[in-house]
Amino acid sequence: MTREKFKRLVEEALEALPEKFARLVKNVAVVVEDEPPAERSARAPDEDSESLLMGEYIGVPRTERGAWDALPPERIVLYQKNIEAVCDSEDEIREEVRLTVLHELGHYFGMDEEQLEDV
Repeated sequence: MTREKFKRLVEEALEALPEKFARLVKNVAVVVEDEPPAERSARAPDEDSESLLMGEYIGVPRTERGAWDALPPERIVLYQKNIEAVCDSEDEIREEVRLTVLHELGHYFGMDEEQLEDV
């Protein structure tokens, strides 16, 4: 899939957010990269492609911020090649992008992995 088409899927996922959540997301860049840096993508040889890192939130969750904290830029990064590796069709890619965006926004809002499993 072209990068432009993939970015459109990311935009669709963001535009579909309920307004009550979308208005709370401030100063977060959502970017697409091919793959995570080598130190973030290492996995055991016997792990399957579903253990690939699809995306990540880089920042301080809203629940951990102080009123006067000066925060570094925050980002949500989606890893296109990893998402494509676990999907067999464009529809699956669309759904994985949607799920990954929601997952990483969950981290932005302060949810941990266990809480996100229940969503």
